[in-house]
Amino acid sequence: MGASISLVGELAAAIEAECRPADEAREYLTDATAIRGLKGSADVVAFPESVQSVVACVRWCYEHGLPMTVRGGGTGYAGGAVPIDGGVVVSMERLNEMLEFDPLLWRIRVQAGVRTAVLHRLARESGLMFPPDPGAAEDSHVGGNIATNAGGPHAFKYGVTGTWVTGLEAVIPPGEVISVGGAIRKDQSGYDLKGLLIGSEGTLGIVTSAWLRLHPAPEAVLPILAVYSDVQAGCAALERILGSGLVPAAVEYLDGGALELAAPAYPWQIPAESGFLLLAEADGEEHEARRLLQELREAMEEGAREVVTPAGRGEIASLWRWREGISAAAAAKRGGKIGEDIVVPIDRLAEAIAAVREIGARNGLEAVTWGHAGAGNVHANFLVDLEDRSELARAGAAAQEVFALAVSLGGSISGEHGLGWLKRGQLERQWVSRAIELHAQIKRSFDPKGLLNPGKKLCAPSRRALRPHRAGSAHVRVGASYSRRCLVEQREVECRSPSPSS
Repeated sequence: MGASISLVGELAAAIEAECRPADEAREYLTDATAIRGLKGSADVVAFPESVQSVVACVRWCYEHGLPMTVRGGGTGYAGGAVPIDGGVVVSMERLNEMLEFDPLLWRIRVQAGVRTAVLHRLARESGLMFPPDPGAAEDSHVGGNIATNAGGPHAFKYGVTGTWVTGLEAVIPPGEVISVGGAIRKDQSGYDLKGLLIGSEGTLGIVTSAWLRLHPAPEAVLPILAVYSDVQAGCAALERILGSGLVPAAVEYLDGGALELAAPAYPWQIPAESGFLLLAEADGEEHEARRLLQELREAMEEGAREVVTPAGRGEIASLWRWREGISAAAAAKRGGKIGEDIVVPIDRLAEAIAAVREIGARNGLEAVTWGHAGAGNVHANFLVDLEDRSELARAGAAAQEVFALAVSLGGSISGEHGLGWLKRGQLERQWVSRAIELHAQIKRSFDPKGLLNPGKKLCAPSRRALRPHRAGSAHVRVGASYSRRCLVEQREVECRSPSPSS
């Protein structure tokens, strides 16, 4: 949907920052879900450079009834940063300053547009670490990590992004700045507004900066891998690790299909007829890490076909590069993949892995899984030809079965990627109607007009038809209906949501 020059100019004047017609900035209308056919629609892309500019943008959009979609690095897998309802994309990339850094106190305050890798490097240079390590660190933003409460392999020991956020500054409708928490480690002074904003995917407010806790970098980091003949043997080793009271920094897994796809780049030789790989990591002071490594070996070697302990920084770096490349290796086999992340109780992990394979077979698709074993976080992937609409439709149907599987096993429809647009309305699978209603009431309390990232998290019924907006003397059609038909996973779907009274 195009926007007139007058609309772009009016918003630019209001926020005193650059604005572009969305047609001239189409890279801001998609995220990592573009491969699944999700393409956004907006009128304007705004590039605020200060908190005051963000305030002015929210105020102007609220006055004119324009939806706003906040965008970080565009690395999300759920369509959370894709504008669905027209309006304004608010890019946070220019709010990228390190505001305060106190390495002796293990804390830092950064703006939302700071890239994850930049934060990691700055912390390391001072002998510290920011533990959350979601993928695409060179592109993802701290604000986006907060909005999705991003995790990563080392969340097993260190927790997800929200664990390390002690304070937030955010802009909420109709254009006000709020600050909750700060450079403090404890705060029990009110309801957890900080916790509500973390993981809200830009539906409650626009995070502009955050106070973050840091942690001393470990003296030693010692990974260990074990390869098993089947899922049952590998999951038994996982349960031995946990049952022994061991706390590795990370516990990752690949099933047999994923292991086969990633084998060409594996730094060592994978034994024949291997069906499961478990990767754990010990860290801490040198003596502590080596003791933990030995205990991990004792827990993992029973039933293993091979156990490998990489030595030296080069081998360790190669190992994690290999782990990060698994997704690309899976997508390369047939040209693409449809992936969903779910989480299940750890004692149901083997069952979930087997069930995903069965779901794939039932839909005529090859299914492989990998994920964060220590959290029961399963990345279920169906390999597809992106040009084959039939396969894409079957993958979409398989994804629905995966969501149902997660709930049936006592898990959740999302372990770390959030709901965004692709999982909108799915909360009905696991929450009772009263919980859904409370969720919707929280949204209305923060955003009474429903203009912040509309349609995400919970689907909202359409409240605006296409309406004219007066920009100078020109009329511009903005704000498409929530109920527009959208191409998702290469198939038409309707956005259906519970009514406020459900």
